[in-house]
Amino acid sequence: MVARAGFAVSGLLHFLIGLVAIRLAMGGKGQADVSGAVEQLALAPAGPLLLWSSFAACVALAIWQASDAIFDFEHLPTKKKVGKKLKAALQAVVYTGFALTLASVAIGARADHRRSTSDLTLQLMHAPGGILLLFILGGAVAVTGVVYAIRGFKKSFIKYLRMPSNSQARTAVTVTGIAGYAAKGVALLLTGLLIVIATWKADPDESTGLDGGLKALREQPMGVYMLAAVGVGLICYGIFMVMRARLAKM
Repeated sequence: MVARAGFAVSGLLHFLIGLVAIRLAMGGKGQADVSGAVEQLALAPAGPLLLWSSFAACVALAIWQASDAIFDFEHLPTKKKVGKKLKAALQAVVYTGFALTLASVAIGARADHRRSTSDLTLQLMHAPGGILLLFILGGAVAVTGVVYAIRGFKKSFIKYLRMPSNSQARTAVTVTGIAGYAAKGVALLLTGLLIVIATWKADPDESTGLDGGLKALREQPMGVYMLAAVGVGLICYGIFMVMRARLAKM
């Protein structure tokens, strides 16, 4: 049950990121990434309680995903087993990152995550093989974005859920899933492309994570409308993840 709550926490964070994206599209300010969403959560009534309970949920889901990566899928053919285990391991890393961000804000740390992303890129650029690693990392994030979008349009996320019997509820899950996965895909694609561009230009300041990617989208022709659409999609993804907390096959 605690691990399921981790999906709901992810949904809440994506919902808040979507709200910030819409605010940016309307000319406002904000940090449209996980750290910005967590800092908004900290300002809510009972903020510390929300942060630490969300931290516990993300840790539980990270442990669950890690256990899947280690112990599950043994009955599958080797190629499929490796793919499933790798996916579970990556999900464990993602939720560990959420948990660390929640904990850092809960204890009062306020890091500049745009700066941190640029600094990490700079360190990798000067490390042996770092340039190649950055190209691989950026490409992997961008490809993951494409995979997310395809998963949304093909509705392949449905096979991981126990769909409700009510037809209207099924429609709500399907529609929010399609819109959410598509928007999440665009966000990841932008993030990955920024890493590749920063590496190509040898300019770590170009690597600014999800927040930088969404703000770069705003500067493109029709970017305000595209950013607003991505914001709505991320809100849909947040709603979908909250529903997934109840419906996921675990």
